[in-house]
Amino acid sequence: MDSHIFRAFQKELTCLICLTYFTDPVTIHCGHSFCRPCLYLSWEEAETPAKCPTCRETSQNTDLKTSIILKNLVSYIRQEHLHQFVSSEEHLCRTHKETRKIFCEENESLLCLLCSKSHEHETHNHSSIERAAEDYREKLLKQMRSLWEEIQENQRNLNEENRIADVWMDYVCLWRMIVKAVYENLHPDLHEEEKQHLDKLTQESKNILWQLKKNGTKMTQKKKELREMYEELMIMCQKSDVEMLQDFGDILTRSESVRLCMPQPVRPELSTGPITGLIDRFSRYRVNIFFNNETTNHSIMLFDGVRRWRFGHDRQDTAFKPKSSNYVAAWGTEAFTSGKHYWELEVDGYRDWALGVCRDSWIRKKDMLVESEDIFLLLCVKEHSRCSLFTTAPMLCQYVQTPHSRVGVFLDCEGKNVAFLNVTHDSLIWTYPNYSFNFPVRPFLYTGRT
Repeated sequence: MDSHIFRAFQKELTCLICLTYFTDPVTIHCGHSFCRPCLYLSWEEAETPAKCPTCRETSQNTDLKTSIILKNLVSYIRQEHLHQFVSSEEHLCRTHKETRKIFCEENESLLCLLCSKSHEHETHNHSSIERAAEDYREKLLKQMRSLWEEIQENQRNLNEENRIADVWMDYVCLWRMIVKAVYENLHPDLHEEEKQHLDKLTQESKNILWQLKKNGTKMTQKKKELREMYEELMIMCQKSDVEMLQDFGDILTRSESVRLCMPQPVRPELSTGPITGLIDRFSRYRVNIFFNNETTNHSIMLFDGVRRWRFGHDRQDTAFKPKSSNYVAAWGTEAFTSGKHYWELEVDGYRDWALGVCRDSWIRKKDMLVESEDIFLLLCVKEHSRCSLFTTAPMLCQYVQTPHSRVGVFLDCEGKNVAFLNVTHDSLIWTYPNYSFNFPVRPFLYTGRT
């Protein structure tokens, strides 16, 4: 190949970020190509919508596939360089004056054919330099992909931990106000029980906040360690074939060790505790609720909405994503406009569930959005092996014990509020403030089985 053409060829296969040959090349929306690791690190540092480092055009898709054509072309160029290297006189075997084309895995050294059959090396594992370089680089890339997933997961957990810590004391303060209001309205004379309840709430909240901050520090340190290891793997991958083979050492073992002992997120949970006579008080208003108009309408994607709200639109978590065909929505035959009403629903046996009340107009919408102001729901969403609670209007995470049997719903059309109760524990899950709505509401139930 003409030297001018060859240099132009090399230039087109060079990443504009690291200025070396592409490593796991990807092509983004605008048509520019980069090493996947370089692009990921560039986007992470920018902390803005993903843009092309060259033309600054926003990239619509961050789930990129390896460019097989570019990868094969880079492999061809590397082989050419390797052939020139091993064929040069200065790199011939000093003992036998033969070309060193064989790689010894035990000694991580280059051998000629005669050396590979010597007593010193005959029991070792050997392969051609080309094959060894290809295999080792693939091992590095595989490790980098796994490590990057760990980096992203750790960052998501850190973001969630920081978000909870930022709002934690406000959440606890709100809970104290709710507990005081419940005792004032239901049991103004149970001062000792109220005091014990509030004291326990204060102590638990302090302990949880300490755990959140301590764990956040661990995650920040782990983020630094993972990032440094990822960059070390990337540098190793960018070396020439011979340099990479000779410097490989224990890099994979060290990379695996960094991934050990990953900090797990704190799962804050306040033990709200039983309130004497809570269920008995609301049971005075017990009514029988009949549901009809069941539907498996695929537009009812409440739990998808929760996922988007909590993790953002880029989160792709198939373990959390519900299967629409297994979900059933139903609403009460009667809409309530006045009076006080209490009913209980069984939630045992469902993977995810949502219950409460909603406005008729929300039911008729084609896309039933979870962030609507027309619904007052308690939602339980299973994330991997753990359940999380949320309430709507506005969307809030609820850091209290998840009910696994019966849930009570108290609707006060006079006070314009809704409350949810853990029937088994005789405890409060959440209550809306007075005058939260000013329109007729209808019981609503949405369930999904495993």
